[in-house]
Amino acid sequence: MKPTLPLLVLLPALVAAAAPSVLLDSVVLSEQLGVVNGKPQTVLTTPGTVLPGDKLVFRTRYRNEGKAPATKVVVSNPLPAGVAFAGQASPGSDFSVDGGRTFGAFGALKVRDVLGATRAATVADVTTIRWTVATIAPGASGTLSYRGIVR
Repeated sequence: MKPTLPLLVLLPALVAAAAPSVLLDSVVLSEQLGVVNGKPQTVLTTPGTVLPGDKLVFRTRYRNEGKAPATKVVVSNPLPAGVAFAGQASPGSDFSVDGGRTFGAFGALKVRDVLGATRAATVADVTTIRWTVATIAPGASGTLSYRGIVR
């Protein structure tokens, strides 16, 4: 029997730095092949329980509820332990392979293997994804997302 993960385990912690007037809302969706109007199509649904190999989409919506622009808003999404990064994230993302201590462009990240040698990071090494939204006007909103695969 394959192990299953309850949905609650998959909800990442979110951190918004800067304006307290920026509200965040996150959702996890399951990506499945379905049929829409008789044609095969990718369908996003709310998962109950997920299995290893299931494809997920993590979405974070932000909205500035304040009366002034919010600047340099940082949204950080640690990947749940049971999920591997699938290699796709909204533009402007930075990545961490050390639990969120340091961030950089994916192609520049390095990790040490078990023998101490340095190698280029792979998507399996990603632990946290972060975005810095330069300015969010009053009343403005947006969505950030990344794709993951249940381990």
